[in-house]
Amino acid sequence: MSKEFTFAIKSISLDENYQPSDNTRITTNFANLARGESRQQNLRNALKMIDNSFNALAHWDNPKGDRYSVDLEIVSVEMAIEDASKRFPSIEILKTNIVDHQTNERIEGIVGNNFSSYVRDYDFSVLLLEHNKEQEKFSIPSDFGELHGKLFKHFVQSEAYKQSFKKLPVICLSVSDNKVYRRTENQHPVLGFEYQPNESSLTETYFQKMGLQVRYFMPSNSVAPLAFYFFGDLLNDYTNLELISTISTMETFQKIYRPEIYNANAVAGNCYQPNLKNQDHSLTQIVYDREERGRLAKEQGKFAEEHFIKPYQSVLEQWSANFA
Repeated sequence: MSKEFTFAIKSISLDENYQPSDNTRITTNFANLARGESRQQNLRNALKMIDNSFNALAHWDNPKGDRYSVDLEIVSVEMAIEDASKRFPSIEILKTNIVDHQTNERIEGIVGNNFSSYVRDYDFSVLLLEHNKEQEKFSIPSDFGELHGKLFKHFVQSEAYKQSFKKLPVICLSVSDNKVYRRTENQHPVLGFEYQPNESSLTETYFQKMGLQVRYFMPSNSVAPLAFYFFGDLLNDYTNLELISTISTMETFQKIYRPEIYNANAVAGNCYQPNLKNQDHSLTQIVYDREERGRLAKEQGKFAEEHFIKPYQSVLEQWSANFA
């Protein structure tokens, strides 16, 4: 059955000249930055923040704090259904590459980081809302996230993935503002102090169905923990530089999109609840349209429903039932 779905992977550079293509999910963090009058300055500022953050964390043998820079690639994954002529834009992720200016070496970083998916938009912005329209109490459909999880696992196990990337993905998200996180004694030299949440969340469950587990860490120069979703062993499967490339990239995006949490003026304490209404935070010099992003998630969910979920419903159900 799995013959029906094959993947094509394309990548383009995310630099100050980047312009989103027509089929990019425009809610994707970096695409939102690359539009409007300030697009080039936005990108330039964001990339500079990433480099500065990377050098601050990779401070050994780096006296001037300018040894490294991070090159980013936007990886777009199209899924061919039944035949190669019918392709659906399934996933978009970011890949980091590290440039060591001292040795003139280019080091492969981590793939994943930012995670975008039309089917996830459909699940959260169409399916979940429809399911709860008539309900008095909020509930989750019994098979919520099943198809998306299987499609993601199928992608990670595919030949296309294995030929393109050496290691499994790590996805880095912001913490949830309706949970409480407690600091543990566990401290990693790069990831920093580990935090543990008081309960599981819908996002955790959704990513679990994709085969990913989660741990929360607050790196040394950060003010709030980040959520790291991964396969295997996060602390031992990746090098320090690989981990730093993810931290510096994704924390920069979070400072722009979630300044109330990640650009707060106070550092998270031993017991921490994120607050999106926190006024005591600084803004970056980067223009970002948060309202537009929420609206577009619904539009993209509808796109997935019309062009993927409905036309291929029977194929998807059959494939999902046979997925091992």
